[in-house]
Amino acid sequence: MSASVLEAVPLDAVPADLLAAARAVWRHAYAPYSGFSVGAALRDGAGRIHAGANVENASYGLGRCAEQSAVQAMASAGGRQLVEIVIVTVADPAASPCGACRQVLNEFGADATVFLVNERHAWRTSVARLLPDGFRLSPRPLP
Repeated sequence: MSASVLEAVPLDAVPADLLAAARAVWRHAYAPYSGFSVGAALRDGAGRIHAGANVENASYGLGRCAEQSAVQAMASAGGRQLVEIVIVTVADPAASPCGACRQVLNEFGADATVFLVNERHAWRTSVARLLPDGFRLSPRPLP
């Protein structure tokens, strides 16, 4: 990941409530095939926190990333705006969202702040910086 996309920040610059929620859900990741657990916690436009962990499946394509799990929890609770998200891994440097997750995050908050965190370090960026010129459609009115 380019240094121009990520800014190293102290751990205390990461929102403490989101970090605690992401670390807590990280412990519940279901990753028996890769052994790579990920936890994500986001804040929606109403200030509510939604968390999700990665959930793998023997049919690899059916697995779900932590970022997508958190967004699905937000949308299922009626949230439609992503303000900020904390993603926790043990990777060094901390793992960045995959391309599919970047697009899902873009759908709900292109300007959202993204914190990538491991056990000792944190980096800050935005969805727009991770996915410049992300794909967008104009939503159709729902019945």
